[in-house]
Parts: sequence; C-alpha cells; structure tokens
Amino acid sequence: MRLMTTADAGRALGVTSTRVRQLILAGRLPALRLGRDWLIRERDLARVADRRPGRPVTTGAGLRRRGHQAVDRKGA
Repeated sequence: MRLMTTADAGRALGVTSTRVRQLILAGRLPALRLGRDWLIRERDLARVADRRPGRPVTTGAGLRRRGHQAVDRKGA
C-alpha cells in the first residue's frame, strides 16, 4: 500500500493540492489524517480520476446548452 501526500495526489490527478483537500473534505476521496497532513492511498485515486473537469454548470447558458432550464434565484 503506497501512501501519497496531497501534493503527490494532485500531480497524479492533474489538479492542485487544494483541490485534493476539497475532494477529501467532500468525502469523495478517502484519506488518512496524520497530524496536519492528509495521506491518500494510491489505489483510491481511481475514485476521482474519472471526474468531469471544471465547475458544475448551475445557471445560465450552460444549462440551456444541455437542454435544462436555468433556475431563477431572485425570487427565492
């Protein structure tokens, strides 16, 4: 079992170590906490390796392109 730091995992996934920590805190990437550091099993990277790049589309033209309607949040 090979353990990686968030920086190593980020390089392997092509993202920053901050994004790796976000994935950990969101529960999408299992990790072990050792002091202030997070350690990730190399085999667990496969859980997030097939994620879609970028931010999710939530409003506006991106939804219309996908055939969805934008949500009007002004009245909420």
